[in-house]
Amino acid sequence: MTQTAKAHPISIERSSNRVRVHCNGRVVADSRSALTLREASLRPVQYIPREDVDMTMLERTSHRTHCPFKGDASYYTLSLDGQVAENAAWTYEDPYPGVAAIKDHLAFYPERVDKIEELPG
Repeated sequence: MTQTAKAHPISIERSSNRVRVHCNGRVVADSRSALTLREASLRPVQYIPREDVDMTMLERTSHRTHCPFKGDASYYTLSLDGQVAENAAWTYEDPYPGVAAIKDHLAFYPERVDKIEELPG
C-alpha cells in the first residue's frame, strides 16, 4: 500500500442490501448488485450497475470532475415529468485500477434525488 493509499483509504464491497433511488416519486434505480465505496472519512456511496438504472431518465451533461484517487467523472442530469435534477448522478467510465470495480456503475447525490434507500437483501 502506498503512503497516499494509507492516508486516503478506499474500499469497495458488494452491498448486502437492495438499493433503490427515487426521484420525483419514481424509481430511477433498483439494484441487488450495488457496490458500497468507502473513502477516507467521507460517507459511504452506493455505486449501482448501469443495467439496474433506468437510463432513459438520464441525460449526459458536459460537466466533468477529477478525483486524484478514482479518476475522471462524467455526470448525468435526471429529467422526470418536467422536474430536472442537474448533475444528479456521476460515473467513472475509466477509473483507476485500484477502483476498477466501479466501472459501468453510477452513483447519485442524495440531496439531488428524493431518497436513496437501502432495504434488506
